[in-house]
Amino acid sequence: MTIIYVDADACPVKDEIIAVAIRHGCRAVMVCNGGIRPNPHPLIELAIVDDGPDAADIWIADRAGSGDIVVTNDIPLAARAVEKAAAVLRPDGSAITASNVGNVLATRDLIADLRAADPFRQGKGKPFSKADRSRFSQALDQFLSRR
Repeated sequence: MTIIYVDADACPVKDEIIAVAIRHGCRAVMVCNGGIRPNPHPLIELAIVDDGPDAADIWIADRAGSGDIVVTNDIPLAARAVEKAAAVLRPDGSAITASNVGNVLATRDLIADLRAADPFRQGKGKPFSKADRSRFSQALDQFLSRR
């Protein structure tokens, strides 16, 4: 049975995940360092991990596997999940797959290098929109419908 693993600390689509998971009767695990309230629905679990660096990522990477879905914006975690044949969705609804993970990692590294080269040119990302939420909900619903 598919499990949705959520890198929940900074995830902007937790409510959407909960709604789609319940509609599909799918277990979802919100993984965080704390500060997130548990959901009373029996399909929605909360896993609180240590406060160390990447503790949530390591916890998810150790458990996610084929047939599961990982929701994250963390590219290294996404790469580890893809290696284990899990589906990966970003909060904007875009998928990270075996065919694009290399490009996504390279782009992440390039942007990090550009920021390091010019610390005064720190751009802010685009704001998260209702359209992003809608795209995410639709993508997650489609992933679960295919499983």
